[in-house]
Order: sequence, then C-alpha cells, then structure tokens
Amino acid sequence: MTGTQGRRLFPELWGGVECTLHRVGDRFHSQIELSGHLARPGDLELFATLGITALRYPVLWEMVAPDSLERPDWSFSDERLPLLRRLNIEPIVGLLHHGSGPRYTDLTDPGFPDLLARYAGMVAARYPWLTSFTPVNEPLTTARFSCLYGHWYPHGRDDASFVRAVVTQCRAIVEAMRAIRRVIPGARLVMTEDMGRTFATNVLSYQANYENSRRWLSLDLLAGRVDRDHPLRLWLSQCGVSGEEFDYFLGCDMTPDVVGLNYYLTSDRYLDQRLERYPETSHGGNHRHRYADVEAVRACPEGILGHEEVLRSAWLRYRREVALTEVHAGATREDQLRWFHEAWQAALKLCREGVPVRAVTSWALLGSYDWCGLLTSMEGRYEPGVFDVSGPAPRPTALATALKQIALFGRAFHPTLARPGWWRRPERLLPGCRPKRAIPAPPHPAAGGVVVIGKTGTLGHAFFLVCASRCVPCHLLSRDDLDITSRESVAAALDLFTPWAVINAAGFVRIDEAEGDADTCFRQNALGPGILAGECARRGIALVTFSSDMVFDGSKGTPYHETDPVAPLNVYGRSKAEAERLVQSLHPGALLIRTSAFFGPWDRYNFVTDTLRRLAQGETVQAASDLVVSPTYVPDLVHACLDLLVDAAHGIWHLTNDGAVTWAELAGHCATLAGLDTASVIPCPASALGFIAPRPPFSVLASERGIALPPLSDALARYLVDTVPAGLDQPGGAAGPDTKKGP
Repeated sequence: MTGTQGRRLFPELWGGVECTLHRVGDRFHSQIELSGHLARPGDLELFATLGITALRYPVLWEMVAPDSLERPDWSFSDERLPLLRRLNIEPIVGLLHHGSGPRYTDLTDPGFPDLLARYAGMVAARYPWLTSFTPVNEPLTTARFSCLYGHWYPHGRDDASFVRAVVTQCRAIVEAMRAIRRVIPGARLVMTEDMGRTFATNVLSYQANYENSRRWLSLDLLAGRVDRDHPLRLWLSQCGVSGEEFDYFLGCDMTPDVVGLNYYLTSDRYLDQRLERYPETSHGGNHRHRYADVEAVRACPEGILGHEEVLRSAWLRYRREVALTEVHAGATREDQLRWFHEAWQAALKLCREGVPVRAVTSWALLGSYDWCGLLTSMEGRYEPGVFDVSGPAPRPTALATALKQIALFGRAFHPTLARPGWWRRPERLLPGCRPKRAIPAPPHPAAGGVVVIGKTGTLGHAFFLVCASRCVPCHLLSRDDLDITSRESVAAALDLFTPWAVINAAGFVRIDEAEGDADTCFRQNALGPGILAGECARRGIALVTFSSDMVFDGSKGTPYHETDPVAPLNVYGRSKAEAERLVQSLHPGALLIRTSAFFGPWDRYNFVTDTLRRLAQGETVQAASDLVVSPTYVPDLVHACLDLLVDAAHGIWHLTNDGAVTWAELAGHCATLAGLDTASVIPCPASALGFIAPRPPFSVLASERGIALPPLSDALARYLVDTVPAGLDQPGGAAGPDTKKGP
C-alpha cells in the first residue's frame, strides 16, 4: 500500500519455500523433496490462505535440466506456476538456490554464466507473464560454503576459489537477467543475500572491517561499485579477478530492483582472540591471529544489529527498494513468533520514515531439514515453519495465524508476544561474556500468562522450569491454590490469575492403589479435568490435560495411534478414558496429551533415575520383560506440549520418544549408557512383581498427527548429561500424571 506521494505505508507480506538443492560430493539433496512439497501441489492453496501477495518459488536449473539443457522437464513448474497465477500470488522465481548447478557445470566453471543465461532465457520464453526473478540466491553465502569452507560442492577451501565462485555467480546473474529481459523487458531482479554485521575486539578490528566490506561484495559487483577505491579491490586482484572482469561489472548496470536481505540470529558475528572464553568448535583464525568466531548474540552485551539497521544500511548504500526476503528463527514456537514480529515492526517503522521497504518474507513456510548442521549431513532433523509437515498433511502453526492477522489487521496478536525473545534476554550470553552486574529479568506479572496445576509433581515442576526458560509467565499452583475437584475453587483461581492457558499436571497416579480407591481416582482424574474444561471453555481459556497409554488393553500388538478405540484394563486407565470423554465434550478446543512412562532430569522419582541409583549402589534391579512401553523424556514432552499450546492445537495427541522397549530393556540401556553392570538387571515376568492392577502387555504410543519427539536413545544420552546431581533440592513426592515408577 502506498500514499498519494508514492510513500509505502505498509510492506507487503511475502512467503518462501525452503528449496535448497545443494550437492555434497556426488549427492544432491532437495529440500522440497524432503518436505513433501514436490508431490503436494495443494500446498499452494494453503499458502493462499495466509494473505501473502508473492511467493519466492523454485524453478531450479538442476530440477528442470539435470542432464542437459536440450532435454528439460517442465512438469513441476508447468503445474505450479499457473496455479500461483490463479491464486493471485506473484511468483518470485528462483533459478539456483545454494546450488552449484547440474552435474555438467559448477561454480568455478567459466561456462557457468552462459549456461545459466541459456536456462534463464528458456524459463522466460516458457512463462513470459512472470515479473520477478532471483537467478541466484545468496551468491556470497553459497561461495563461502562451497569454495571457502568446503562444505558443499565443489568443496574449495581457499580465497581464490571463493572469489572465483562469487564472480562466476554474479556474472551469471547479469547474463541471466539480460536473457530474461530480452523476453520480458520489465522483469525485476530481486537479489537476495545473507546480511549480518561482524563485531570484534580492538585487536581484531581489521578482520571485522574486512568481513563487513566482504558482506556487500555480491551486491556491490552488480551495482557497479567495485571501482579502484573499493576497499576489496586490491585483494580481489590478488585472488585472480582480472581488469576485464572489473570493467564488466562497472558497466553491467544490474543494480537490483529489490535488495533482498536474509537476516538470521546467526548472521551477526563476533571475533575475539580470548579463546578461553569460547568453545573449541568456534576457534579459528587468519595468518595473523587465532580467534573465536561466535554468534554476536551470544557474546555482545549490546546484542544483535537488528532488522531495522540491516534494512536501513542497505537502503542508504544502494537507494533501491529493500526487503526482508527470509525471516525465520530456529527456535521454540513463541520465539519464532517474536522474531517475525520484530521484523514486521522494524519494517513498519522504516516505512513511516520513508524508507521503501517492499516486503517482509516469512521463510520456510514448510520448515526445513538439517540446516542446524549447515546441510553437511542429512539426518532428517526437521524444523517446522509456518506449517509443520512432520505429519500426514501440513499442519498450520501459530505462525500461520500470525500471518493471517498481519494480512488483515497489520499486526499479529498472541499473548507470548508481550515478552522478549531469547536474543533479548540476559541468559543468551555465554558465561565468559556476561557482565559482572546481573541484568534484571523482566518482572513476573501478577496475572495473565499460563497457570500450571501440580506444584508438588514432577510434570508441574518441569513446566515451571521450561516456561521460565522460554519467557512464558507461569503461575505454578498447588491443590491449596486450586482444587480441580471443586468448581468454586477453579472459578476463583481462574478469575484471580486470568490466564490465557491452563495446564493440568495434577491427578491420581498410583495405578495399583487405584484398584482399591476408585472413587478418589475418578474424582481427581476425571471429575477434576471435567470441571476445568467447563470453566476454561466458559472463559475462552486454552486447556492442556494429560492422559495415558493405560487407556489401551495392549491387544493390538502394534503402536497405538490417536484414533484407536480405548479399552482400559484397570481403574486408572478407565479414569483417564472418562477424562478424555468429559474434556472433549465440554471443551472441544482442549489439548489432550497421551504419554507414557516418563523420566526426567529434575526429579529422582522415576524408573530411570531409580534404576541408575540402585545399580550405582551395587544393587540388582528386577524389571518386567513382558511389558512393552514407549518411554518419554520430560523436557521433550514439555517443550512439545508448549509448542502445541502456542499453536492452538486441540484434540488427542500422542507424545513419546521414538522407541519401544520392555522395562527390562530400558533398564539395560540405562546401565550401558552409564557404564554400569548390565548383569545386575534381572528380567522377569510382570506377574512376579506383585502388581495389583493389570497392565497392557503392549502399550507403545505413536502419532498419526505429526509431532515426533527425538529417539529414545538420544533422550537417554541427554538425560545423563542433564540430570541434576543427587543431593540438590527436588520436587517432592511421586509427581504428575503417569509417572508410574515402573515395573
């Protein structure tokens, strides 16, 4: 939207699909294949519901012409581009995204620019109605990863290879746009580049100056700014750039129409020669100094540069429209919201000041895979975006709601946006970088936030700790504060604390005792959650409550999913099944989490902790060899629950770590990982352990809805690192739901 004088009042809202198709050795890895988008054209219909006006979208050279430009396969783009047109979403077409091209070329090939130009001309001729192009995404970043750090093909590791890759890609951009404009004269170049700033100690200021000049290199080449006075001119000459090449870029007239900036929490860097302050993985250096290269957000008390300064500096340098072309945070859900909110607010502020901010782009609409490891190994580590594709169909996250709100109202609304993201909080700093005087934490509000019921329990305590770490205000209540079996008590507490969400981590957990005290078990496990559901529904408050694998009889023999019918064998299981029925009928928007056999680092009252303690003391441990379960690591459970809560997910969800074991096998795994004697674990039938309540022989939970916790082996390894040493204060008693000390 623009005013009468052409000033932009609001940025546009764009979207983007993570479409990296990079090569490591002889293997190509495709993000749109991993996300399932390659086979799901219906995703575009979902994108249209967000209110975006444009979509960064791949028509990738390596996909269309993997073997030869003479044999292109246009089937993907023939299907998708017309659909985007019908949906009134402008495609911003990307031809190369962190790639080195098909097998018949690479980033150091002198023929690369002409080959890409031929391909670009073919795209323009086939789709002459297109208006915007990104021939090469982030050429400088791609050159660093491919030809300086050696992560991607062609795996160079020297300045000369790096510079050659930058020059080759920039020349390819020029020739590609010339080919496109011969067919589409008004085609716009939407150039994208990662854009952060490097900070440093005084000793390393020279290195920071170099890095801060280099970050503009690809844009400077296209804008014809690398003249004899450019700070990198001599270095570029020493790295092999010829006079003809300098003249080519000085006369190319290819300043981008839109300068697109991809800014991440890792983009700003800090260089420090005091190596002892930082982990060894950050240590590196140049020919003059050894130094650590770390994320500035972790080392600089003043924090990150921020979206506003990134946009402003690009505008002042090039005087062209600017845009945030990738906005994404690999973080918890509320921090993903907070990061996008910051970007949008910065763009709004600059628009009001007259800076032409064209758009803010929600990147990775379908999430991404393995970027946490810079795509050097493909292990399937998934990070959701606006949609979560870990289930059978893309599921909208809280970001989807936020984008719709921005499209309709110009801003997002979520209670967690009132608190700062982790990058604005003092605990973000590495220990060696924290100021001597502690920075006060934001005050805890007297009302609002989340109410967690179950103060003396394992799960309630875990929610309190995790909410604090995620800057989600949390009121942890005991039975004296809120008795879920009393409607009056529930109503009074909800009116006092006015939460936006309630998490019920209380209940009757003693499975065998329930057989002789069914009334108490049903009152706490079924009546109480029913009262909570009714009172929360009446006030429009989100509710999370917990159920159990004990609602199943174990006869299926394969993992149970959310839609499988319940058939409990014991009183405890029947109370949980009744709770599910009541809660769903009284509060259809409630979130019900079925989980199983959980263990965690913050209490000593769970099977894993008790087993390791007894084995360490030289005792033997008897455990059932005929009951198969899916154990759950409490931190993983709590984080996943909070993400679902922020997403406004509802209904029944199964949350357990991936892995099915008997209790005896679980004890054996624990002993192995801890270096203890596995011979002290004595497998035996459940019938020999004196249980009163019958247990299902196979109660493994799996989800058909999409949330996948890490594998059990990974959870156990983290448990051994995270566990609070014995002797520290612990929450008292056998805690939250389904602790089930374990057979």
